[in-house]
Amino acid sequence: MTELEIETTKLAPKTRMGAVELTVTDVDRSVSFYEDALGLVTHRREDGRAALGAGGEDLLVLVEDPDAGPAGRHAGLYHFALLHPSRKELARAAARLARTRTPIQGASDHGISEAIYLPDPDGNGIELAADRPRAEWPDLSVMSGGPAPLHLNGLLDSVADEEPRESVDPGATIGHVHLHVGDLEESTHFYVDVVGFDVMTHLPSAVFVAAGGYHHHVGFNTWRRPGVPPAPEGTVGLRHYTVVLEDDAELDALRGRARAAGVEPEDTAGGPILRDPSGNALLFRTA
Repeated sequence: MTELEIETTKLAPKTRMGAVELTVTDVDRSVSFYEDALGLVTHRREDGRAALGAGGEDLLVLVEDPDAGPAGRHAGLYHFALLHPSRKELARAAARLARTRTPIQGASDHGISEAIYLPDPDGNGIELAADRPRAEWPDLSVMSGGPAPLHLNGLLDSVADEEPRESVDPGATIGHVHLHVGDLEESTHFYVDVVGFDVMTHLPSAVFVAAGGYHHHVGFNTWRRPGVPPAPEGTVGLRHYTVVLEDDAELDALRGRARAAGVEPEDTAGGPILRDPSGNALLFRTA
């Protein structure tokens, strides 16, 4: 990426996240996990591919590569967030995990949201989240320290008298993705000056960016160590994630900013793909 001055245009407030596409080693095993443990619905199955969601547009696309190796100390996916439309729906998701005896890695209260963390069968990171009302969010620019523990028992108690829900709520969406990168400064330049996000929170080893004042659509960190290389070919994990733009004019403006920065878009049937400085791929499409 060159040091050219780029005329930055911020993304429209309606910008949102779309489907996340992952490499997995066994698509049958992964589909069973996402259906049973997370309550997703399979929209389509074809050779070595499965598209899942909440009954509307695709939220997750799984691509099978039986020879793919496990993720290591390189750039790539930290987790993607399946955002539930309410705290009650997150509680139902927690009850589903308990009923299916699905192990979790942690549960946190971030002030802005409550979250449960777990891996899929290949170790791809997942966050199940529900946002608090925006009026209750703390000042994102001065966030410090770690999150508080999530009161998981209290969350489960809120749905203890309900019949189990097999499927996720139709209002579930992809809320954000969080990535491992090699360099915070280069990544911030890309996501702000090229893509058009705003920095919402800047920590010593992580940055969170968003459009429209959201807490974050994309997070990126150097927790695997600064300078980690891009993910090697043939590795499980992120293939690309999707950013949904407002209209074609915004997509054209993005192409122009990318080319001015020396980042050539890769045209695909689904839309142009840009790669951040650590090789993480973003697919852009319009609503």
